[in-house]
Amino acid sequence: MPDYEYTALTVAGDTVAKTLQADSRKAAVAQLTSEGLTLVRLDECGGVPGEQGVALVPEAGRVPASSRESFTRQLSSLLAAGVPLATALYRLAKEAHSEVAGRVWQAIHDLIADGTSLADAMNQFPRVFPRVHIAMVRAGEKGGFLALVLEQISDFQARERDLRGRIVAALVYPAVLAVLSVGAVIFLLAFFIPRFEAMFSDFGATLPLLTRLIMGTSAWIRQWGLVVALVVACALLAIREWGASERGRRHWEALLLGLPVFGVLTARLAMTRFCRMFGTLLKAGVPLVSALDVAERSLGNQVLVDAVHEGGQHVRQGSRLADSLSQCTLLFPGSVVEIISVAEQAGRLDDELIRLADTTEKEVDRRLRMAVALAEPALLFVMAGIIGTIVIGMVLPIFALQDYIR
Repeated sequence: MPDYEYTALTVAGDTVAKTLQADSRKAAVAQLTSEGLTLVRLDECGGVPGEQGVALVPEAGRVPASSRESFTRQLSSLLAAGVPLATALYRLAKEAHSEVAGRVWQAIHDLIADGTSLADAMNQFPRVFPRVHIAMVRAGEKGGFLALVLEQISDFQARERDLRGRIVAALVYPAVLAVLSVGAVIFLLAFFIPRFEAMFSDFGATLPLLTRLIMGTSAWIRQWGLVVALVVACALLAIREWGASERGRRHWEALLLGLPVFGVLTARLAMTRFCRMFGTLLKAGVPLVSALDVAERSLGNQVLVDAVHEGGQHVRQGSRLADSLSQCTLLFPGSVVEIISVAEQAGRLDDELIRLADTTEKEVDRRLRMAVALAEPALLFVMAGIIGTIVIGMVLPIFALQDYIR
């Protein structure tokens, strides 16, 4: 039984370098993966460095989202054309435009050559492939329609890229306005107001309540501002680490779904992915239960995945799809369940699911544009109110001084 030297990352992000015994490279990878480790490098002891060792995780840099999207789409096309998986991965690794992407594709190829499944190979690169994509690939491999799943993943990536681009473009002006407004408020409180304190201290009379509140806030920010900023930064880092854990991620996803506006948009986007994936798989002739298994994994939110999976158990036991999905009211409103029920009875479930995805996507896009359009004047109103309050608070004592002189 050969010995293997490995370097891996723990769940906490620490690097470990040890030696283990295994029957083969595949067995070594499986053993380390089962322990929750993310492999960085695996070498057989006594082997020639650089020949038998495989760098499993890029040492530096990130794979661009465009490279990941291109990889998924091209791999789908090659598999649909009948090219073997290992050959397709080898070609993509050689033709990668990014050096980091080329190393990742080559590492996946080497893992596949050692007998690892594509989903398990992708799972070694959590910074490259999202969990939802890996889950969908795993289901596609299991059901024998991997090329179709990869095509849908690439379509999802393109749609999300377009949506993200529209949102960023719409938020540029409000974001710049918010930064400038916050900067102006900090400047007024930290540098402008202190200049008036000496003058107001010689005033001799009681200052207006608003002025005293503003001056007290200014003094508090000058004394504790850096401490508060440091505490907030530490809290954000702690929340980020907590959100990276399985339990924290589940609580965070549940919290997002509970938000008034954002939660509804998140659920609608998830429903769009579900319906499009489900309808496309059914249209391609994939059995209902297998298509449902992949579609529920495409939701991306574990709370929704669990809810749909629980309802899907009834479908696996022979119940109607609409009756099962009606139990997940957060994801499927009553009107959507009714449409699915009618389509299921009419035998056109695939077409209706795709149509639902298209209409829901347009509705989400319209709501996002409306939310951004409303956020801009609301932000202007709030910032103008804050700055105006500060200015008025500083002017009131001057008017009082004029009345006192008269």
